[in-house]
Amino acid sequence: MSKLPNIITSIFTIMSKMAAEYNAINLSQGFPNFPVDERLTNIVANLAKKDVHQYLPMAGYPSLLSKIAVLVHNSYGRILQPETEILVTAGATQGIFATIQALVDTEDEVIILEPSYDCYEAPVLLSNAKPVRIALNDDYTTNWETIEKACSSKTKMIIINNPHNPTGKILTITDFEALEKLLRKFPNITLLSDEVYEYITFEEKHISAHTRSALLKRCIVVSSFGKTFHITGWKVGYLVAPEHLMKEIKKVHQFLVFSVNSLSQVAISDYLDIVSVQEISSMYQEKRDYFRQLLKNSRFKLMTCEGTYFQVASYSAISNENDLDFCKRLIMEHGVAAIPISTFYADAKDLHLIRFCFAKDNATLEEAAKRLCSI
Repeated sequence: MSKLPNIITSIFTIMSKMAAEYNAINLSQGFPNFPVDERLTNIVANLAKKDVHQYLPMAGYPSLLSKIAVLVHNSYGRILQPETEILVTAGATQGIFATIQALVDTEDEVIILEPSYDCYEAPVLLSNAKPVRIALNDDYTTNWETIEKACSSKTKMIIINNPHNPTGKILTITDFEALEKLLRKFPNITLLSDEVYEYITFEEKHISAHTRSALLKRCIVVSSFGKTFHITGWKVGYLVAPEHLMKEIKKVHQFLVFSVNSLSQVAISDYLDIVSVQEISSMYQEKRDYFRQLLKNSRFKLMTCEGTYFQVASYSAISNENDLDFCKRLIMEHGVAAIPISTFYADAKDLHLIRFCFAKDNATLEEAAKRLCSI
């Protein structure tokens, strides 16, 4: 009997496979197609000849842990203890899995706000706990009254994703005030804040849970070097949590991966000495603005994109098809792959919206836009 009977092949895998079969431009899966910073590849080349190929400490390379603490302090003003409050993970997904497995028990409930990325529910189910899916409003703002009504003595965790995939929304001060008020009413709830796109925000910078003093003793923040430095294939992320929670997460982490790839950790540690994360958002903002400009004369209606490298678009002026069928036809007939937003909902709620990834070189964006504008 399957432990995850309702988990099927990821929509990202399906769309990427179709894109390859039809030689379509792949704007579906969220990975960049432009070169990695040459400074980083030079660091890797030099390190490959050095003694950095054996196990590192379970929690992470000590130098990298210290530099993460500096990064968080410089970005958010939070002071961390590297040895006890930071964990290097094999990507954000593994960090999320370890956190939920460590902190969620049988028959607990975990609130997941949807549309949601697909890595939250499975570890909840594998903990014999219950995922409670709460839909955002149709404009993708958060309905805190609905969330509060869903909370009970069984609620163990609330998961937020900020900046949000797939919608590109960021939470406001008002959202955090409502969240903090909610958590005061339910002192046993832990917050899991997925902030992997934290350095990819535009006109307004996202508000990190790191900056909210009321949350720090009951919050785990998830970050991703893969997203920040467009090295998604390295699968290196990190968690920040108070020591009493981190102790439990490390117990699970050590039996999942024990320690993360040594060469990658040392390379990122060295790279942090010479790179500015502030460069990241400006680069992606240029891409966002360029992609939106290219689609200005298309029949797609572009939603607001406040962060991430995803652009949500309505195709209501083009077709009445459901979003999955429309995405399949988009690949087969027009040679562009996108992701249907309904797949981010448990009930497949269909608002005739699809998601494009604009983390691509300009030539790719130009050719994709040309095809999309012809529809």
